[in-house]
Amino acid sequence: MFRDEVRAWLSEHLVGEFAALGASGGPGREHEGFEVRVAWERKLGEAGWTCLGWPKKFGGREASMAEQVTFNEEYVRAGAPVRVGHIGEGLLGPTIIELGTPEQQARFLPPIVAGTELWCQGYSEPDAGSDLANIKTRARLDGNEFVITGQKVWTSLAQTADWCFVVARTEEGSVRHAGLSYLLVPMKQAGIETRPIVQVTGTSEFNEVFFDGARTAADNVVGEVGDGWRVAMATLGFERGVATLGQQLGFEREYDAIVELARANGAASSPVMRQRLADAFIGLRLLRFNALRTLHSMADGEPGPEASISKLAWATWHRALGELAMDVSGVHATLADGFPYDLSSLQRLFLFTRADTIYGGSNEIQRNIISERALGLPREPR
Repeated sequence: MFRDEVRAWLSEHLVGEFAALGASGGPGREHEGFEVRVAWERKLGEAGWTCLGWPKKFGGREASMAEQVTFNEEYVRAGAPVRVGHIGEGLLGPTIIELGTPEQQARFLPPIVAGTELWCQGYSEPDAGSDLANIKTRARLDGNEFVITGQKVWTSLAQTADWCFVVARTEEGSVRHAGLSYLLVPMKQAGIETRPIVQVTGTSEFNEVFFDGARTAADNVVGEVGDGWRVAMATLGFERGVATLGQQLGFEREYDAIVELARANGAASSPVMRQRLADAFIGLRLLRFNALRTLHSMADGEPGPEASISKLAWATWHRALGELAMDVSGVHATLADGFPYDLSSLQRLFLFTRADTIYGGSNEIQRNIISERALGLPREPR
């Protein structure tokens, strides 16, 4: 019944400019139809299709995990535009619900539900990527405001965000995990400069963000001052969840396009290429089975080691799919679709997936997590 409800709503409302945009806005295509996607986000919010798993008192539906997975699957199947509010809905919102004050919940949660305020994440720095505890961005208290100085990098969607949750060092002389605070910072102010980083896809999802005397109210600290590491880790705990199976339907669409091309250009006549296509299909099914058991373990409580496997598995598989796409394309893979740098969807897939095994926790970091925390092996020498 819930699946029918989702399908019926999407069928009725995914029309006009929303339908024309299709599944635009994905990796390497973040610039596509942004204003239309913002309008679509607000339409979803008006109809109660954002923040499904949130408690009802915060604007959600308290949807079950099965219902949330169902929505994400049907959303991708319908070819709807890629969401613009996912960082607020999936990361900041759950953090505020769990650790925020009633005042913070009343101020920041309703605009996320309505799709009227967008968020970005201020974690990584030039010297603090995988080693997040090496943060150098500082915030000092000046009256009833924090004054922030420093630099963040690889900040997704910072050029369009209204707010950023920033981990900064608020205790002078502190090192590593101590003395950090989790600040909610308005992006549209003097003292913040955003510089898009041009990627090999020719687009700019990621950004450098420079804070030079930027300010935020002292009340915009989530948790206690100096306890930012714990809050930041709680946010990361919300990062991978019910959208996974919807993501894999997108992968399946990419795979189907590669198979169609292989049949059209004759690449599928090669036994070696057919074997590679079959291996990719098997890998995609394994991703689904692992996602299902991860969600099952999450429904029973805390996620087990399956969750640690997920990022390593899909990132490695997706990168290989990009390579397969180029091999199926043959010599045409080296030619742009148009002048000067108009890429095909498969070329963009290949280029962007080179980063899959780096962002969100590199493969090397994921293997350390699996070995040390899931398998209990000795820690890597520090």
